[in-house]
Amino acid sequence: MRRTTRGTQRGTAEGTAGGMPARAPGRTAVRDRLRRLTAGAAVSLMVACTLNGTAPAAASADVPPAPAYEDPALPVDDRVEDLLSRMSLDDKIGQMTQVDRGALENRSDLAAYRIGSVLSGGGSAPTPNTPQAWAEMYDSFQRTALSTPLGIPVIYGVDAVHGHNNVRGATIFPHNIGLGATRDPGLVERIGRATAEEVSGTGIDWTFAPCLCVARDDRWGRTYESFGETPEIPSAMTTLIDGLQGASLDAPGSILATAKHYIGDGGTTGGDDQGDTRLSEAELREVHLPPFREAVERGVGSVMVSYSSWNGVKMHGHRYLITDVLKGELGFTGFVVSDWAGVDQLDGRQGFTAAEVRDAVNAGIDMVMVPHDYRRFIELLRGEVRAGRVPMERIDDANRRILAKKFELGLFENPYTDRSYTAGIGSAEHRELAREAVRKSQTLLKNDGGVLPLDTSAKVFVAGKNADDIGNQSGGWTITWQGGSGDVTPGTTVLEGMRAAASDPSRVVYDRYGNGIDGSYDVAVAVVGETPYAEMEGDRPGSMGLDQEDLATLSRLRAAGVPVVVVLVSGRPLDIAGQLGGWDALLAAWLPGTEGAGVADVLYGDHAPTGKLPMTWMRSAGQQPINDGDGKEALFPLGHGLTYDGTGPDEPGDPGDPGQERCTAHYRIVSQWSGGFQAEVTVRNDTSAPLDGWQVRWTPSGALTIGSAWNAVLTRAGDTVVATGSGWNARLAPGGSTAFGFTATGSPAVPAVSCSGG
Repeated sequence: MRRTTRGTQRGTAEGTAGGMPARAPGRTAVRDRLRRLTAGAAVSLMVACTLNGTAPAAASADVPPAPAYEDPALPVDDRVEDLLSRMSLDDKIGQMTQVDRGALENRSDLAAYRIGSVLSGGGSAPTPNTPQAWAEMYDSFQRTALSTPLGIPVIYGVDAVHGHNNVRGATIFPHNIGLGATRDPGLVERIGRATAEEVSGTGIDWTFAPCLCVARDDRWGRTYESFGETPEIPSAMTTLIDGLQGASLDAPGSILATAKHYIGDGGTTGGDDQGDTRLSEAELREVHLPPFREAVERGVGSVMVSYSSWNGVKMHGHRYLITDVLKGELGFTGFVVSDWAGVDQLDGRQGFTAAEVRDAVNAGIDMVMVPHDYRRFIELLRGEVRAGRVPMERIDDANRRILAKKFELGLFENPYTDRSYTAGIGSAEHRELAREAVRKSQTLLKNDGGVLPLDTSAKVFVAGKNADDIGNQSGGWTITWQGGSGDVTPGTTVLEGMRAAASDPSRVVYDRYGNGIDGSYDVAVAVVGETPYAEMEGDRPGSMGLDQEDLATLSRLRAAGVPVVVVLVSGRPLDIAGQLGGWDALLAAWLPGTEGAGVADVLYGDHAPTGKLPMTWMRSAGQQPINDGDGKEALFPLGHGLTYDGTGPDEPGDPGDPGQERCTAHYRIVSQWSGGFQAEVTVRNDTSAPLDGWQVRWTPSGALTIGSAWNAVLTRAGDTVVATGSGWNARLAPGGSTAFGFTATGSPAVPAVSCSGG
């Protein structure tokens, strides 16, 4: 079971807070000990009475029977119903209440109000911010919860959205936009597993991830939390849920996942964070619902509701979409949680009202992230239930959903931190996985004259504010909510990675502003772009270009007359078309996290770039929103991405040769998992004339079911799979290439493929 090591294999050096022993027992063990003491007292009484000539009473009558909900051998549903039958209204309302750790200055309130969940918002961390302090804090909260009469454990949530990013020293993976560029669901699943293990090592049970938004407007400040602009890409990346939740929730190192933000937050008008998504229901279902449908099919344990509205109605009060569609049509059986103070926003004014609480709970929200004014929330919900405006059936349904996940997680048997995972936080193994993810996310957009890859012996001048800054390359949601520049957590910067990759580190010279460069250098590398931000602070309704510092730095580099390579660190495409002509190469590094050596791996050619754009790249900010298929001319289309070695034949064929096919296709397996795989097919125009339209055909070696596909339309003609180019990539320039991908169940054997074109 997931938490069998909690409290049983932590070792004698654990040192929990409050003077608890190294092997702190679970709540069930405590109750068993009390029963044994009660039975022992009864036996002593029997002996005394016998010596005095008094007939002893039956000792067994004084030993209370174990409640059914404490029996792990019983089915979860039976345990839930038994526990529910013992709970008062206050117990039930408490389970629906989630409070930020910082609001619980009086720790006894956790027990007094029967609070069911605690969270750490961005930057809400213990002091010192170490894995051990997190574990001790978690165990302290759990001990308080277990002291209540029913001993219901808390479930603790954090925004572990690109690794356990609240904890200093944890492995920070690329943000979702970079993972979307990898097109590698298997890699994403492994990242989910590594994240779950690091989260488990601090005691935490639950992460508010993955974000499955389909980002349709790059002005939105949460664009980097999206895997891509089409529903197929985030749908494919729901494998993160499998990694987080494991084979079962009670397996070692498994935590509860959250699909968020339901629904349409990536499609608001103007990219306005918490804005209004104005779409028909058909469009909402076509673009924004598929990733959530896939998440539910994967058994995601919780769903978080979006701050945004749909056609003027706030999602936190939308009964049709939460209860009818999510819980009814999609069959979601987990629990629905609000976003931070989201219920308090229903009427647009600060402070809970009875109407807000009533409308949100009746809409189908099961747990409310209060996060501070929990006394007021509890009072209002109690009043609405007693007045009959919130049915008791709705309260019981919410509790069934929440309690079921607590039982499935194994919290009742083993509620404390699994210290066997604590030492693995920020491990070399996890950092190597992050480095792999970084290099697979690197998206080469321009490479004139083959300036990349760099020779390891080259004399390189490096500049830019993001070249030697862990905070900048990690982005928002890193240690704090908005993130920050500087040495926020251990890791390797891009500059450090470049110096390690060079044969002579002294030949890699750095000045942030580009001062001191001259013509003696073989190449200049400018690592520029955005600095950290998160929601609210990250919206860019106006200019989306580089800042004045970056522009001045680039001007100094260009004036030296050496080739200029731009490495763009950003959480979205930026408006750079006006400067692109002066750059010899452009590499989109996204927000790589703590392992900047993965960028250097690609710059120096240790690994060829394989990333594909998960977003359409604008020609100007005035085109926003711009997306695949909308008819707007992109600077770089969705799916664009160059590499160093190319695919297909070395020389393009002669279109006049009747024996020469006009295109070739190269099929490769990107990743595999139990029962399924992901494949990518690269199509190349082998002629000296444009190719208008192409088709790739193959016959699988066995049964094959296509899951999601991107950058092509896949159909079946009998046993043959036919892939046809999308509107944006159907035309290929002479010698040009494009790629499409898909996920499938069935045999991963590589088939023979053929390509034909017009």
